[in-house]
Amino acid sequence: MKKIALAAVFTAAILTPSVASAQAIPGAIVAVVDLEKVTTQCTACKTALAALQGQANALKSRETALAAPLKTERDAIQAAVNALQGKQPDAALQARVKAFETKQQQGAQELARQQNQIQRNQAYISQQIQAKLNPIYSQVMQRRGANVLVEVGNTLAAGSALDVTNDVLGALNTALPSVATTAPAQAAPAQQQQPQGR
Repeated sequence: MKKIALAAVFTAAILTPSVASAQAIPGAIVAVVDLEKVTTQCTACKTALAALQGQANALKSRETALAAPLKTERDAIQAAVNALQGKQPDAALQARVKAFETKQQQGAQELARQQNQIQRNQAYISQQIQAKLNPIYSQVMQRRGANVLVEVGNTLAAGSALDVTNDVLGALNTALPSVATTAPAQAAPAQQQQPQGR
């Protein structure tokens, strides 16, 4: 009987995890932050958003400026084609059509480049803001005694005492007085190196 009791104690000791080796996870002390408010109301963010809006408006104006003469030219070419009543267009009309298509392509390429630049600018602005926010999160959590920070949009409900949005916003205004609104030029694609002859 003593052997059975001793075996049971031994088995229980093996199967029970060692309390000394496991560390207890501290209780969660949660804070919430409204990132939308932070990224739209910080001083540099407002300036950056206004600059992006100006770039978008300039793109729209350029699109309108390109579209008007192209529409006029397209209508004139269509009228000339209709006047032929199914006959083949002469060389001059064919040249007009080709010139129109070239202008249309060039306009589309210009607008695509501008749109791409605006998207790159937006990503660059976000990158600068995020680079400043990451250390701010840790600082605010430490100062407020939190060990978890959650975006307010990912919570169902949170008490106002948990909200650290103003802390993060104030720290971001201090850390990021301004934002560059034009992304640096993209590096040209590397040319393939040709093998050198012997």
